[in-house]
Amino acid sequence: MSRVNWKGSVLIAPVPPTMVTSSFEGKDNVFTVAWTGVLNTQPPKTYISVRPERYSYELIKNSGEFVINLTTRDMVRAADWCGTYTGRKVDKFQKHNLEKVKAQHVSAPILAQSPLALECKVCDIVEMGTHHMFIADIVGVSVDEKLLDEKGKLCLSKANLAAYAHGEYFELGRKIGSFGYSVRKKSASKSKNLKKKT
Repeated sequence: MSRVNWKGSVLIAPVPPTMVTSSFEGKDNVFTVAWTGVLNTQPPKTYISVRPERYSYELIKNSGEFVINLTTRDMVRAADWCGTYTGRKVDKFQKHNLEKVKAQHVSAPILAQSPLALECKVCDIVEMGTHHMFIADIVGVSVDEKLLDEKGKLCLSKANLAAYAHGEYFELGRKIGSFGYSVRKKSASKSKNLKKKT
């Protein structure tokens, strides 16, 4: 396989085109953030990287809170639009009929259309260069009950989540495995069935 070599760049894909909500002194906003992810399991920590010139930057910095709303296939157009226009000039919630739901632990609203939302409280801000990283504790998770099975297990595969890769949006496709499947031992009943067939 032949390869080409480029200078360092942020070509990690796919990433989630999340819609981040914030609120400060009665002003609510939503904007799109793809630079986000998991930092730690216990305590649960996440981050979002934001350009200081963005309107949401000052809301998050002043309030110390935000909500990461996962984006579905049906939300992609709104997510793209909210990542393009500034909340300084337009009410993005009204423009795309995004319904606000009160969060349990933070002042920022949750998007009713989002299947899962992470309520976050900022614990540190790291200036990286073009972006500043808001490191945050995940203090609550709001989940659409439709994503729970009869035993209460979360089934995110039902959410039609969207992904973003190098300027393009995608809908997550078919399942090709699950965590640990490559090392999981086959059950005794499956082994017997395989022996019978051979």
